[in-house]
Amino acid sequence: MGLKNDENRPIIIRKPQIEDGERIYHLVKQCKPLDINSLYSYLLICTHFDQTSVLAESNNEIVGYISAYINPHHRKTLFIWQVAVHPDTRGRGLATKMIMDILNRECVESVKFIETTVTPSNQSSMSLFQKIASQLDTNIQKSSFFTSDLFGKSNHEEELLLRIGPLTK
Repeated sequence: MGLKNDENRPIIIRKPQIEDGERIYHLVKQCKPLDINSLYSYLLICTHFDQTSVLAESNNEIVGYISAYINPHHRKTLFIWQVAVHPDTRGRGLATKMIMDILNRECVESVKFIETTVTPSNQSSMSLFQKIASQLDTNIQKSSFFTSDLFGKSNHEEELLLRIGPLTK
Protein backbone atom coordinates (compact mmCIF):
# COMPACT_ATOMS: atom_id res chain seq x y z
CA MET A 1 0.00 0.00 0.00
CA GLY A 2 2.89 2.38 0.67
CA LEU A 3 1.10 4.79 2.99
CA LYS A 4 4.27 5.93 4.78
CA ASN A 5 5.04 8.27 1.89
CA ASP A 6 1.55 9.75 2.09
CA GLU A 7 1.74 11.21 5.61
CA ASN A 8 0.62 14.62 4.35
CA ARG A 9 -2.51 13.28 2.66
CA PRO A 10 -5.67 14.13 4.58
CA ILE A 11 -7.42 11.38 6.49
CA ILE A 12 -11.20 11.41 6.32
CA ILE A 13 -13.06 9.93 9.28
CA ARG A 14 -16.63 8.80 8.62
CA LYS A 15 -19.29 6.20 9.35
CA PRO A 16 -18.88 2.91 7.47
CA GLN A 17 -21.21 2.06 4.59
CA ILE A 18 -22.19 -1.35 3.23
CA GLU A 19 -19.78 -0.93 0.29
CA ASP A 20 -16.90 -0.72 2.80
CA GLY A 21 -17.39 -4.22 4.24
CA GLU A 22 -14.95 -6.08 2.01
CA ARG A 23 -12.27 -3.40 2.29
CA ILE A 24 -12.60 -3.46 6.10
CA TYR A 25 -12.20 -7.25 6.04
CA HIS A 26 -8.95 -6.89 4.07
CA LEU A 27 -7.67 -4.16 6.42
CA VAL A 28 -8.25 -6.35 9.48
CA LYS A 29 -6.35 -9.22 7.80
CA GLN A 30 -3.30 -6.89 7.71
CA CYS A 31 -3.61 -5.91 11.38
CA LYS A 32 -2.16 -8.72 13.45
CA PRO A 33 -2.90 -9.82 16.20
CA LEU A 34 -6.57 -9.01 15.52
CA ASP A 35 -8.98 -11.88 15.08
CA ILE A 36 -10.39 -11.85 11.56
CA ASN A 37 -14.17 -12.11 11.53
CA SER A 38 -16.22 -13.21 8.55
CA LEU A 39 -16.89 -10.79 5.72
CA TYR A 40 -20.56 -11.20 6.61
CA SER A 41 -19.92 -9.77 10.10
CA TYR A 42 -18.22 -6.70 8.61
CA LEU A 43 -21.20 -6.17 6.30
CA LEU A 44 -23.48 -6.34 9.35
CA ILE A 45 -21.34 -3.81 11.19
CA CYS A 46 -21.54 -1.48 8.19
CA THR A 47 -25.34 -1.69 8.20
CA HIS A 48 -26.54 -2.44 11.75
CA PHE A 49 -23.77 -0.74 13.77
CA ASP A 50 -22.74 2.06 11.40
CA GLN A 51 -23.90 4.78 13.82
CA THR A 52 -21.43 3.64 16.47
CA SER A 53 -18.61 2.41 14.22
CA VAL A 54 -16.09 4.41 12.22
CA LEU A 55 -13.56 4.18 9.47
CA ALA A 56 -10.70 6.34 8.26
CA GLU A 57 -9.75 6.79 4.62
CA SER A 58 -6.70 8.26 2.98
CA ASN A 59 -6.30 8.46 -0.78
CA ASN A 60 -9.41 6.23 -1.19
CA GLU A 61 -7.79 3.49 0.96
CA ILE A 62 -9.27 2.41 4.30
CA VAL A 63 -6.47 2.97 6.82
CA GLY A 64 -8.45 2.65 10.04
CA TYR A 65 -11.60 1.07 11.37
CA ILE A 66 -13.39 0.63 14.68
CA SER A 67 -16.47 -1.49 15.32
CA ALA A 68 -18.50 -0.52 18.35
CA TYR A 69 -22.05 -0.79 19.63
CA ILE A 70 -24.24 0.20 22.55
CA ASN A 71 -24.39 -2.81 24.86
CA PRO A 72 -28.04 -3.98 24.79
CA HIS A 73 -27.78 -5.06 28.46
CA HIS A 74 -26.18 -1.80 29.61
CA ARG A 75 -27.54 1.04 27.46
CA LYS A 76 -25.10 3.58 28.90
CA THR A 77 -22.08 1.53 27.78
CA LEU A 78 -20.34 1.73 24.41
CA PHE A 79 -18.55 -1.54 23.68
CA ILE A 80 -15.58 -1.18 21.35
CA TRP A 81 -15.22 -4.51 19.60
CA GLN A 82 -12.33 -4.11 17.20
CA VAL A 83 -9.76 -1.39 16.48
CA ALA A 84 -7.70 -1.70 13.29
CA VAL A 85 -5.12 0.77 11.98
CA HIS A 86 -3.09 -0.07 8.88
CA PRO A 87 0.55 -0.78 9.87
CA ASP A 88 1.80 2.07 7.65
CA THR A 89 -0.52 4.56 9.36
CA ARG A 90 0.24 3.72 12.99
CA GLY A 91 1.82 6.19 15.39
CA ARG A 92 -0.25 9.19 14.29
CA GLY A 93 -3.03 8.97 16.89
CA LEU A 94 -5.60 7.74 14.39
CA ALA A 95 -7.24 5.22 16.75
CA THR A 96 -7.73 7.95 19.36
CA LYS A 97 -9.23 10.31 16.74
CA MET A 98 -11.63 7.61 15.59
CA ILE A 99 -12.79 6.83 19.14
CA MET A 100 -13.31 10.53 19.84
CA ASP A 101 -15.31 10.82 16.61
CA ILE A 102 -17.68 8.12 17.86
CA LEU A 103 -17.95 9.75 21.31
CA ASN A 104 -18.93 13.07 19.72
CA ARG A 105 -21.93 11.56 17.91
CA GLU A 106 -25.47 12.30 19.02
CA CYS A 107 -26.36 8.60 19.25
CA VAL A 108 -23.91 8.12 22.16
CA GLU A 109 -24.88 11.20 24.17
CA SER A 110 -26.16 9.05 27.05
CA VAL A 111 -23.06 6.82 27.16
CA LYS A 112 -21.28 6.95 30.52
CA PHE A 113 -18.82 4.08 30.07
CA ILE A 114 -16.62 2.56 27.38
CA GLU A 115 -15.83 -1.13 27.54
CA THR A 116 -13.54 -3.27 25.45
CA THR A 117 -11.61 -6.50 25.76
CA VAL A 118 -7.85 -6.75 25.36
CA THR A 119 -5.46 -9.65 25.71
CA PRO A 120 -2.76 -9.03 28.34
CA SER A 121 -0.02 -9.29 25.70
CA ASN A 122 -1.54 -6.62 23.44
CA GLN A 123 0.39 -3.68 24.84
CA SER A 124 -0.51 -1.31 22.00
CA SER A 125 -4.25 -1.71 22.68
CA MET A 126 -3.68 -1.48 26.42
CA SER A 127 -1.77 1.79 25.90
CA LEU A 128 -4.47 3.14 23.57
CA PHE A 129 -7.22 2.68 26.13
CA GLN A 130 -5.11 4.03 28.99
CA LYS A 131 -4.52 7.12 26.82
CA ILE A 132 -8.27 7.41 26.12
CA ALA A 133 -9.04 7.25 29.87
CA SER A 134 -6.40 9.90 30.53
CA GLN A 135 -7.70 12.17 27.77
CA LEU A 136 -11.23 11.83 29.10
CA ASP A 137 -9.93 12.46 32.63
CA THR A 138 -11.59 9.37 34.01
CA ASN A 139 -10.84 5.94 35.45
CA ILE A 140 -9.94 2.67 33.78
CA GLN A 141 -10.61 -0.66 35.49
CA LYS A 142 -9.35 -4.07 34.36
CA SER A 143 -11.01 -7.37 35.19
CA SER A 144 -11.05 -10.91 33.89
CA PHE A 145 -13.78 -11.42 31.29
CA PHE A 146 -13.24 -14.21 28.75
CA THR A 147 -10.85 -16.70 30.32
CA SER A 148 -8.68 -18.74 27.95
CA ASP A 149 -10.64 -21.95 28.68
CA LEU A 150 -13.74 -20.38 27.09
CA PHE A 151 -11.92 -20.43 23.73
CA GLY A 152 -11.62 -24.23 23.78
CA LYS A 153 -8.47 -25.72 22.29
CA SER A 154 -7.63 -22.64 20.20
CA ASN A 155 -4.88 -21.45 22.59
CA HIS A 156 -6.54 -18.02 22.60
CA GLU A 157 -5.22 -15.78 25.32
CA GLU A 158 -7.54 -14.49 28.04
CA GLU A 159 -9.48 -11.32 27.19
CA LEU A 160 -9.46 -8.73 29.96
CA LEU A 161 -12.41 -6.35 30.23
CA LEU A 162 -11.38 -2.69 30.32
CA ARG A 163 -14.03 -0.32 31.66
CA ILE A 164 -13.44 3.40 31.17
CA GLY A 165 -15.59 5.94 32.95
CA PRO A 166 -17.70 7.50 34.09
CA LEU A 167 -17.63 9.86 31.12
CA THR A 168 -18.61 13.46 31.63
CA LYS A 169 -19.67 15.61 28.72
